[in-house]
Order: sequence, then C-alpha cells, then structure tokens
Amino acid sequence: MTMLAEQVDGVIGVDTHRDTLAAAAVSPIGAVLASTDSPANARGYQQLLDFARQHIPGRRCWALEGTGSYGAGLAAFLDAVGESVVEVCRPKRPAVRGGRKTDMLDAVRAAREALATEHLIHPRRRGEREALRVLPATRQSAVLACTAAVNLLKALIISAPDELRVELRGMKSKDQVAHCAKLRDRPTQDIEHRMTVRALRSAAQRIEALRSEAKELEAELLALVRTIAPELLALQGVGPISAAQILISWSHTGRFRSEAAFAAFAGVAPIPASSAQPSSTSASSSSRPTRTALVISSSVLASRTPSSRRRSSSCGPSGHNSGSSTGAALNATRAR
Repeated sequence: MTMLAEQVDGVIGVDTHRDTLAAAAVSPIGAVLASTDSPANARGYQQLLDFARQHIPGRRCWALEGTGSYGAGLAAFLDAVGESVVEVCRPKRPAVRGGRKTDMLDAVRAAREALATEHLIHPRRRGEREALRVLPATRQSAVLACTAAVNLLKALIISAPDELRVELRGMKSKDQVAHCAKLRDRPTQDIEHRMTVRALRSAAQRIEALRSEAKELEAELLALVRTIAPELLALQGVGPISAAQILISWSHTGRFRSEAAFAAFAGVAPIPASSAQPSSTSASSSSRPTRTALVISSSVLASRTPSSRRRSSSCGPSGHNSGSSTGAALNATRAR
C-alpha cells in the first residue's frame, strides 16, 4: 500500500483548540519546515491556508485533530477550497507527562502520524450527515433525561405520604405519570403532603414534555431519512434511528475500505476466539454500543425472516450473511 509520504510534498499538522490553532509544516521525511498559530475563526483559517501555500506549494495534505469538534470549522473550510484533509487521533496522555507538551509539538506529531499511517482516516462529511447527527444526539439526551425523571417520580411515590401512595398504588407507570401531571394543590394538607404533590406534578409534567420532545425529534429524523436514503427504511428491522446511525457512521463512499472495515468500526468483526479445535470466532466489542447495537439488531431481525433463514446455509465461517439487512444497508449507503 502506498504511504502518504510517497504521494505528497509535505503535510500540515494542526493541533486544534477552542480559540487557537497550532500548525506545523512537515516534509515527507518528517522534518519540520515551519510552524505558526492562528485564531480559530474564518480569518485564522485563511492564514493557515496562506501558510501552507507558502511552505508546501505543491502536493500537500492536512492532518487535523478533532475534525468533529474543535477542528470541524477548519476541516469544512479546507474541504470547500479543495484541500486534502485526513484526521488523526489525539494521543493518549500519560499520567506523568514530564513537561514535554506544547501545542506545536502536538501539531508536528499529527503530521508525522499521518505520514506513518497505512490506513488514513477521512473526516466525516457535514451537511446532510451533520443534520442527521444532531437530531439523534438531541433525542438521546431527551430520552436519558426522561428516564431520570421517571426514576425520580417512582422514588417520590415510594416515599410519599400514605394518602398519596394509596392514591397511586396499582396504576401502571403511564397512568401514574398522567395522574401526577394533573395533581392540584391541596392547601388543607400539611406541608409535607403539599410539597410532595408539587414535586410529583413537576416530575410528571417534565416526563410528558420530554416524551413529546423525543417524539417530535424522531418524526423530524424520519422525514430527513426519507429524503436522504428512503431505501434503508424498506429493510427489515431498520427504523429511522437505526437508518440514521448507519448513515452517520458510513458518512460517505470511500470513508471505509470495505464491509470488513465497517464491521470492525461497528464492533462486530469476527475475531479468533479458540485455543484448540474446533476453531471459532467471536465479535469484537471495541466500539461504541450504539453502532454495535444497530448492526446486531438489524442482523438479528433479518435472521428471523424465512428468506434469511434459507440463506443461512451460504454463510461463511464467520457467520456473516451477505444477504442480511446489514449488508443491504451498506449497499444502500454505498450507492450514495
């Protein structure tokens, strides 16, 4: 495989922060040609581009840290002007750094890491992909907050005065929420009773608001997926949230070398798990649960259909079925 050092005349490594950007121009053999810093805004992006054109006027590549966070603005700017950009991972910080840590050293390290890496990481696309990302993230926040509010409501009911506990006992969770949301002040009761009613009403109304917010966000997500990739929703076991996660992770054609690379990214790539005969494999669990869950759930649901069971005899040693909904989902995203 051709290394990046053989394809470019130099690499500009950038260490990104909220307010500043540190950049270093590095030759293909790793020598530092020049360094600079700039503010993290449109004017600073142009300064870095001028710096790169001055010190590496020929073929060049940018190696950025944090293209999904502090480096997102710079990555979008460089992509818009046709520059080649790759992403490098932030280094693991040792417990004791020994005092050798500066932004410029990190910029140089980013450039050298890109030169030495066999498989370069391409930044995720913005636009439609970013629109898909922000909606599930916000919905997930609402769902987690709703779960916390439900737990609070249950705890308040358990410790509530006897009259309130008797009033709510035997109700289903949904009915308890609806009942508590409509509780009215009871001025004739003692202060403990009155404040417990107030707390129950507040928690229940919060639950209803968060559930409504989550439903609205899911509806917007469904409409967006239907616009971007409606073919995903036709697959067995793939709903708007799973479809959105597939599109978010896939990002664009060319980001992953193969289905195997995507499986490794999702945490479901088969790995050797045997010490003797017969040989066997297990799934990798090295990635985020959301990606793993979407791939596994889609595959499991697809395996329950008769057509998938008929195809199971064609599975390879790893148990991968090319006719599964996961493979179909990847084919749908690859066609984009």
